[in-house]
Amino acid sequence: MKNELRRKLAAGEVVVGPFVGVNSPDLVEIMGIAGFDFCVIDTEHGPMDPESIQNLVRAAELSGMTPIVRAPRAEAVDILKVLDIGAQGIHVPQVNSRGTAVDVAKAARYHPEGLRGVAVPRALSYGLRPLGEALAEANRELMVITHCENVQGLERLEEIASVDGIDLIFVGPYDLSQSLGVPGEIFHPSMVEAVSRALDAITGAGKPAGIFVTSVDEAKRRIDEGFRYIAYSMDSLIFGNACREALSTLRTRRPGI
Repeated sequence: MKNELRRKLAAGEVVVGPFVGVNSPDLVEIMGIAGFDFCVIDTEHGPMDPESIQNLVRAAELSGMTPIVRAPRAEAVDILKVLDIGAQGIHVPQVNSRGTAVDVAKAARYHPEGLRGVAVPRALSYGLRPLGEALAEANRELMVITHCENVQGLERLEEIASVDGIDLIFVGPYDLSQSLGVPGEIFHPSMVEAVSRALDAITGAGKPAGIFVTSVDEAKRRIDEGFRYIAYSMDSLIFGNACREALSTLRTRRPGI
């Protein structure tokens, strides 16, 4: 497992990738061929089971895109499941304390860095590589990404960001806006202040910051602010908006369509 996403971030690059909520390996492969750096396969809100996630991971790898999976919860069993099927990184929602961050980091890595259970799944080449070599590579290449998405987590973000083994912190603007009492108003003054505060805490810990966006203009704004891991929309929205745009253009030219 060679995690190109980790290398790009270490080199100071900005990386871009969509969330995946549709169980379609073909769509994932197309997005990889199109040039996205990574995708986030969503098991918190998406309908996928482990077998379908594994096929989406394969499609991402085949097309040169780093497969990241959002676990449903910050629980060791959920983290283990998505990592064993081959995710090269995990998003973990609702990490709101240093203790939870420490637990997540340990659940994601093998001894001596963590407590991840050892078997011989796809992630370890089904046992066909020397085990010690495979375990060391997994610890070295894996990316652990925690979410800052409510006021409680924001208040403790400096502590969370300081945890060894947490590689990147992702700001979830929609959940954060809801926690602040302004649901969906991601550029409300209170949100602008909260996002700026989060960014300062993350970068102050020497780690890259990520955020979700829904448009190119929003992505440009976030990059200018200092975010380097840009989760650009999601597969269903990208496809749906492309359909709407094409149809709108055609109807403007020929109203009878």
